[in-house]
Amino acid sequence: MALAIVTAGTSAIGRHLVTALAGAGHDVALTHIGSAALADEVAAQVQALGRRCLTAEVDAGDADQVTAFHARAADWAGAAPLVLVNNAGIQTWSGLLDLSVDDWDRVIRTNLRGTFLNTQAAGRLMAAGGQGGSIINLGSGCNKVAFPRLVDYTASKGGIEQFTKSAAVELGPMGIRVNCVAPGAIATERTATEAGDYAGTWSKITPLRRVGTPQDIADVVLFFCSAAASFVTGQTLWVDGGVFSQAPWPYET
Repeated sequence: MALAIVTAGTSAIGRHLVTALAGAGHDVALTHIGSAALADEVAAQVQALGRRCLTAEVDAGDADQVTAFHARAADWAGAAPLVLVNNAGIQTWSGLLDLSVDDWDRVIRTNLRGTFLNTQAAGRLMAAGGQGGSIINLGSGCNKVAFPRLVDYTASKGGIEQFTKSAAVELGPMGIRVNCVAPGAIATERTATEAGDYAGTWSKITPLRRVGTPQDIADVVLFFCSAAASFVTGQTLWVDGGVFSQAPWPYET
């Protein structure tokens, strides 16, 4: 059995990641916070695809909870994980001078510390299992450019990109690949609240003239898990329709 672990597996993107991995033949262990009913729904979708699903409430930033969950998942699967997707992440909205220390700590704890803790826990199991593995970290367009009023989030995602490179170098000799997926504007329930017309707002400045979907992210995650990416590690792949590849341009085009 091929085990995949997805943190925040009940989020808008996480649910697509879980079902995509199940559709690709993985049994999936997912974490959530306070979403037991939704976790059960996702588990049912996995089971409908002929795979097994383990759900658990786990704080991504709590070292003891993370370690215990990964051990439980490996015991449940009877094998080390072959895939980890670090999807857990939160945002707070504030300018630098108004950002509270509590919000800074909360975002860094979940996003960056959580990625470190889950990578370390899964990496140890993968190394002991001797079969290698693929770890995919969720970054953001703010890996590359500063987002307004997202100081803590931008810092956490930039840190995740550099952590991805360091982890790839250290874990590579054990056959463990580590890569980063950096989404652009993705249509979800949460992003819909950012603007009255989220899709229209972002589509007009995106070269491909549309926003992304959770499936766009899932497709790239599946690539990083596959044999097609067997010689790819330490990389960030931008899934943004080209929006963060263009520079501000003051002249008419």
